[in-house]
Amino acid sequence: MTVGTGVRRESPRSKRTLILSAAIDHFGKVGYEHTKWASIADEVGIGQTALYHYFESKAHCLLTIMRLELADSVDRFTAATEDISDPDAALRAAISASLAASPTDALQRRILQNHMDLLATERQSAKEEAERLQCRELVRQIEINWTSLISRGIKAREFTKSDPTMLARLVLALVISVWRWYRPDGDLTIGDITALITDAAMRVVRK
Repeated sequence: MTVGTGVRRESPRSKRTLILSAAIDHFGKVGYEHTKWASIADEVGIGQTALYHYFESKAHCLLTIMRLELADSVDRFTAATEDISDPDAALRAAISASLAASPTDALQRRILQNHMDLLATERQSAKEEAERLQCRELVRQIEINWTSLISRGIKAREFTKSDPTMLARLVLALVISVWRWYRPDGDLTIGDITALITDAAMRVVRK
């Protein structure tokens, strides 16, 4: 689970990580709109008033979950590709790292993809807006990272001579689409899906 990424150091009494974990479970399985904020408090074992000590609203919690997942995506990409000079191998590694997931990771990524529209509009709350702006910057960084990698492949004549930004968006669309339909108890394993997505992505960028 990725809720620890970017989280400030907590006191032993802090319920923040437990709240995030409960929210991921509820938002991912029941849906954000159908989750009652009070039910998160009940699951964590605190009063609803205490919940506002950590998050001022359900939307604030949702945007935090989204920001943490985006930050983790940046970290996974960097860790997977930083020591690989060959663009082909680096792209394969990036796709594999992007699709490696525990059941909780899959829920968090489903939540992110189902609510990307939240990032388009300014929030009235200062805390929500701060999370939204960080999310937008992380989205920009993700696109830059993938575009840069594909640009290297084009320059090395391993990938087709085309607009690297568009190729990156096509590859990312393939990867991201998985979280809308993947279920851990489905017929396809993450390994199966990774192989299929990698094959499709390499066909997109190949000459």
